[in-house]
Amino acid sequence: MIRVVLADDEDLIRGALAALLELEDDITVVAQVSDGDAAVAAVRAHRPDIAVFDLEMPGRDGVRAAEAVRDVPDLVVVLVTRHARPGVLKRALAAGVRGFVPKTTPASRLATILRDVRAGSRYVDSEIAAAALTEGACPLTARELEVLRYALPGGPVAGIARESNLAAGTVRNYLSSAMIKLDVSTRHEAARLAWEEGWI
Repeated sequence: MIRVVLADDEDLIRGALAALLELEDDITVVAQVSDGDAAVAAVRAHRPDIAVFDLEMPGRDGVRAAEAVRDVPDLVVVLVTRHARPGVLKRALAAGVRGFVPKTTPASRLATILRDVRAGSRYVDSEIAAAALTEGACPLTARELEVLRYALPGGPVAGIARESNLAAGTVRNYLSSAMIKLDVSTRHEAARLAWEEGWI
């Protein structure tokens, strides 16, 4: 039996997906949660074979949740998303994600994908893969991306400095550098562009 934890902040979608997967003879959903922090906790509590995470959730997104459970033995993570940005694919693969599936995938096809990745395969939707191959390289450093990730919600520099454990002046320098590289005039534009490209 393949044991699955489902994490999606849309209750209707999560519930419907769980019900459809439960119709499969060899799949059981052991937990359903609605945000990234609860997803990490559920994986640690239930030790499933597969974690199916929505990419965009409150708290940790699907990629950050996958990074947080990389130490769980034999766990396979599959991301589902409505908006697949190519940069996210690169981040997801670097986080050890084994499947990347659009939300338009039929439940029966998802069940097949879950079986395949559990058996050791990798699945990446063909359109997402094609877009990733044609995407330009990210011009930002890891530190600039980290600071932009904290800037995305729109908080003040002091808050970003606290969250990133950096001095406010250092945060301003990273933000300024990112704005110049991305040719935008505000840190909010820089963070939004980095998010749209899937870099954060």
